[in-house]
Amino acid sequence: MTTNRTPRRIALPLLGALLLAAPASASILDYVGECVPFARQASGIQIWGDAWTWWGQAAGKYQRGDVPEVGAVVAFAKSRPLPLGHVSVVSRIIEPRVVMVTHANWSRFDGKRGKVEQDVTLFDVSPAGDWSQVKVWYRDTRGLGSTTYPVHGFIYGRPASGAKVARAKVTTELTGRNPDYVGSLIDAYAR
Repeated sequence: MTTNRTPRRIALPLLGALLLAAPASASILDYVGECVPFARQASGIQIWGDAWTWWGQAAGKYQRGDVPEVGAVVAFAKSRPLPLGHVSVVSRIIEPRVVMVTHANWSRFDGKRGKVEQDVTLFDVSPAGDWSQVKVWYRDTRGLGSTTYPVHGFIYGRPASGAKVARAKVTTELTGRNPDYVGSLIDAYAR
């Protein structure tokens, strides 16, 4: 009897070779979509649901605070301009009131939202310097937008005391090689 079946001893090594030859996964910077899946993937913080719910969901699961750290998620509160909130990930700290973030679905590209922006300025404009109010760099104006957004704070990738979650692993693509530090400071203080 003749069969067209490949013997297992050949098929398994062939399958392994095909898997190794497959192209590496696409860059996280190629992502197009909502801010939440992007922030989860970029920060490694495993929270689901609308962005405005992240702060509350992080309680007892991840450490939270009002001091920026690279890899921390900035949890924007629900507001009139952001009815679902927003989340972004701190990519660089420039000075105590100026950081850079990488996030998705903020500025428009060719009239559409959803793309990732890497190393954009986030400026603390809160009267107390506690990061409770910020302005965000907006591509369409090529600078900080005029809107002030309320922020709950920063969610760190470290488990809260007693939490049974793994420490978050931040993507290596969070920040670029040559971010514009000077431009970030000009955005924050020269307008």
